[in-house]
Amino acid sequence: MTPPSVDAHVRLDLHPTHSTAVTATLSGSQSHIPHVGLEAADWTVVAENTLVLARIDHEEPYWAKDAAQQLIAGGITVDITPRLQEAIDEEWTWVDYPMPWCTPAEIREISNDAQKIYDDIRTGRLLIYAHAEDGHTTVAVGTYLTGGKSVYLHGENHLRQIADTFQSPAQALTVFQNVHGDHMRPGPAPMTDTERAAAEARTSLAAPAARAEPSRPGPEAVPTYAADTGDHNALLNTFLDAHGDWQKWRTWSDETTHAIHEDQTLRIELVHDAPAREPAWTVAAYDTPVSDRAWILTAASATPAPVLQALLDHLSYGDGWDPATTTVDEKTVTTATQPLSDAGWTHTVDGRWIRWTSPNADAGIQFDAFAAQHPNRTLPTWTIWAGPSLDHPTWTLTASPHTPSLLLADLTENLAQGTGTRQPLPPTRKHKAALGTTPPATSAATASRPIHLAR
Repeated sequence: MTPPSVDAHVRLDLHPTHSTAVTATLSGSQSHIPHVGLEAADWTVVAENTLVLARIDHEEPYWAKDAAQQLIAGGITVDITPRLQEAIDEEWTWVDYPMPWCTPAEIREISNDAQKIYDDIRTGRLLIYAHAEDGHTTVAVGTYLTGGKSVYLHGENHLRQIADTFQSPAQALTVFQNVHGDHMRPGPAPMTDTERAAAEARTSLAAPAARAEPSRPGPEAVPTYAADTGDHNALLNTFLDAHGDWQKWRTWSDETTHAIHEDQTLRIELVHDAPAREPAWTVAAYDTPVSDRAWILTAASATPAPVLQALLDHLSYGDGWDPATTTVDEKTVTTATQPLSDAGWTHTVDGRWIRWTSPNADAGIQFDAFAAQHPNRTLPTWTIWAGPSLDHPTWTLTASPHTPSLLLADLTENLAQGTGTRQPLPPTRKHKAALGTTPPATSAATASRPIHLAR
């Protein structure tokens, strides 16, 4: 049976500034019908007859297609732009997904469950009492305001899961404090880069009067290790455009960009959309095009642009780069770290680890003597970091034993002397949790949110 025609038109397109978010522009005398349906399906109203779908699992094109099918079934005309259709048709998966046995459908289901948890926190349906750092991820404890179910959350972004449930907030908090008391902090964790990007996508199209936000100050000068991440893709493309002895290397996957030097002994790989703390850049060198790898260096996705620029500048020197360090001894370590010593960074020795730390203790480099003497192991010999601490860094850069000392010296000189810019983050509202003897009544997360068309 053909659905009745509705005088409403929906144009779906990719967000102009957010890589995967989707916009919906509505028109027609009955545009309120798709408007209500999209808003009920967690699309955000950003202007009159304009909505945005911004998710933390980067699956907006998939759910935009789902929304389009439901709208068309309801008799509404839907127009999908070619670039959004291309994103819908693209096949991709998460790099280094921690559950590799999952099928794409199962990964999408797990990610959607994480999205629901995020939405419940964002909209206040799930009240977070406390959070803590647990290894390389975040854990939290909170209560759904409808139904009163208390939950223990594990993970971030698209990997956040409900790891345990409790009968009361008091029981949940007691267990959480027993396990994470030393690192426990009140309220929800600070937004991740992914959450911040989604929030910006939901507001960047809003009319100025509707946003009513104070103007943000301009960029501030900071050490390179604290600078903004910038656009890594543009950084690599600019490098390749400027150096004809480097070329892109085509592979079967569009998830990465590969570049190779003309003599085929130095290669760069950039993984697109890698999580902030996970490796995005890999530089590998070989003595000959067919020999075993001589050295390898990796940099996290959140590595500031000036640090990566220093790395690329070194790789572009003269005929290529320095020879690999054949032995790791006191001389090579001194050469690599002399700029830090000259700048007054703190030098400490802790067993097998030698460390240099910035005067403000917000950056450093660690040399692992054990890893240096066992090059066949996967332990990094060099770890450059910045952030709250070495155990909880904002970003890291790691290097293998035979990484050229002059390359490391260029990087450490950049850390010690270089400057960059950082855009100050907008102020965030602090949440204070008040626990009563009984939890207030509200509902747990809903299983799904189909589009309901209002007539």
